[in-house]
Amino acid sequence: MSDVKTDLLVIGAGSGGLSVAAGAAQMGADVVLLEGHRMGGDCLNYGCVPSKALLASARVAHAQAHSAGFGVANVAPRVDFGAVKDHVAEVIAEIEPNDSVERFESLGVRVIPEYGRFIGPDEVQAGAHKISARRIVIATGSAPLVPPLPGLDAVPYLTNETLFALRDKPEHLLIIGGGPIGMEMAQAHLRLGCRVTVIEGEKALGRDDPEMAGFVLDALRAEGVEIAEEALASQVSEDNGAITVATKDGRSFAGSHLLVAVGRRANTARLNLEAAGIETHRAGITVDAGLRTSNRKVYAIGDVTGGRQFTHVAGYHAGVIIRSALFGLPAKTREDHIPHATYTDPELAQIGLTEAEARDRHGDRLEVVRFDLHHNDRLIAERKAKGLIKVMVVKGRPVGVSIAGHQAGEHINLWALVLANRLKMSQVAAMVAPYPTVGEIGKRAAGAYFSPRLFDSPRVKRVVRLVQGWLP
Repeated sequence: MSDVKTDLLVIGAGSGGLSVAAGAAQMGADVVLLEGHRMGGDCLNYGCVPSKALLASARVAHAQAHSAGFGVANVAPRVDFGAVKDHVAEVIAEIEPNDSVERFESLGVRVIPEYGRFIGPDEVQAGAHKISARRIVIATGSAPLVPPLPGLDAVPYLTNETLFALRDKPEHLLIIGGGPIGMEMAQAHLRLGCRVTVIEGEKALGRDDPEMAGFVLDALRAEGVEIAEEALASQVSEDNGAITVATKDGRSFAGSHLLVAVGRRANTARLNLEAAGIETHRAGITVDAGLRTSNRKVYAIGDVTGGRQFTHVAGYHAGVIIRSALFGLPAKTREDHIPHATYTDPELAQIGLTEAEARDRHGDRLEVVRFDLHHNDRLIAERKAKGLIKVMVVKGRPVGVSIAGHQAGEHINLWALVLANRLKMSQVAAMVAPYPTVGEIGKRAAGAYFSPRLFDSPRVKRVVRLVQGWLP
């Protein structure tokens, strides 16, 4: 057993842990990073990166089959499912060096390829190493939640950790779970030539604005995705290679493959948190607004806290705790400026309060500004002019934005800047966007807020008439 002493110990080399380790090392701290599995964590290997690569292949296949509207004949795409997975693997391989052991060692981080286990308040055992640290960051992320569904343990099933290794195209993919992962993978596999059925116990995309989610779900159904809502799975069985999912209301769905996408669980089992006096709750590690655990020397960030499970949230958390752990300065998180997106086609994006949440919180002070994307000339040119942006405004300041439509995940970036800096609609309206761009929708939404104040106001018209009477 070798003894290691360090300023900062980071447990987990996913996006959050890597951001902390890189930032701290480059600022002069002595940093040790533990990773017992794969550098880059879930995002690089099983999540964001491979899923978007798969969606890109699916988008190309869909475009070949739907090009007649542009004067180019439709062509039935010939999908080589194994080659699609090669594309996914190549994308991962191209990004992988950014998260590699070699890169982090070049930054001055000591990387130990072992899992970490607490043996005291500020001590962690990792293989043959006993590490003591001034500060410790737990960034172990999350893993697919596999529910205790009767029969599931006797049936071959996929999760996001195994899906991207599948090289033979499923004939009929059943997906339990209608959240963002389930719906993205449903559309991707449909466009690559599979039949797809989504089985959701409540409402699909149920955490988003119902109007906006409905727009996306209608588009997926129109493409051919079967979406069964209020269909709580109760039993899974297999007979001669066919998998059947029965639901509590008596329905049943049969397919060739099964993907379980019902959520995530925090990776805490290996950590021996009790030895460090670290408290947990049902979904993960308990932290305060500064991401400190009940052990003041230990922080937890990202998915392992059981909060919003997005890669960009883990990265944001990393920036917050560097201020505290390295400089001893107060730092707190906030959530009102954190966006999220679902990368179906059309996309769905949200930041801040939904319309229902804003009405509940602000009542009559709320104004909801709507701008239909069919008024955007660039989207008309690209035959993508379907969708909507809603901006929830209180006293001239946006408190939430919902977008459903082409590249919604890109357009939410403007509003992330606005909400992060608590800007007003007047400042968005002052922006000059090049024409014709899809990005004009933000400015046009701000224009929709001011239009009735300018064009429907008798007072404004009286002032204009007065001024015109004075001008020579």
